[in-house]
Amino acid sequence: MDALPPTEHVSPISLSGVRVLAFVGEIYEDLELWYPKLRLIEAGAEVLVAGPEAGQSYQGKLGYPCVSDAAISDVSSGDFHGLLVPGGFMPDKLRRDRDVLRLVGEFDAAGKPIAAICHGGWIPISAGVYQGVRVTGSPGIRDDLTNAGAVFEDAAVVVDRHHVSSRRPDDLPDFCRQFLALLAAGR
Repeated sequence: MDALPPTEHVSPISLSGVRVLAFVGEIYEDLELWYPKLRLIEAGAEVLVAGPEAGQSYQGKLGYPCVSDAAISDVSSGDFHGLLVPGGFMPDKLRRDRDVLRLVGEFDAAGKPIAAICHGGWIPISAGVYQGVRVTGSPGIRDDLTNAGAVFEDAAVVVDRHHVSSRRPDDLPDFCRQFLALLAAGR
């Protein structure tokens, strides 16, 4: 078998030394957690997945398990450079957790990247950090976003300052490119 012809090489973003916190809980959207997590690791970042309990296995919407590295109540925003908020049904429950809201507020106050996809936008809404921010998200939470004071745009990805948002799993390539770029710029 002949080798494929060489293609133009694009230098990957290096995130060596960057630490990212990701939320997990029951019925998270499998692709919206795993695709960014693996892309971040591929770029050299360390990803810590925090759920309601440490060492707990959480099932995704499609049945893929994820074991949390830590309990949300035990993590500090000061230990991380960015936050990943996947969607699924998980955000509806996690947005009621005062530690989740505290962490999101701290990331926002520090201007650290917050990346929310699909229904993940419910968590920044409940944390009160989307007022006046341009965002996108699942069409199912469009009213929630606008009622929270966000400016909704129907686009694959929207970046407004340190906020990155996307609508659905199909948008993950654009979502990850922008989140990785923000993390690299903020080092």
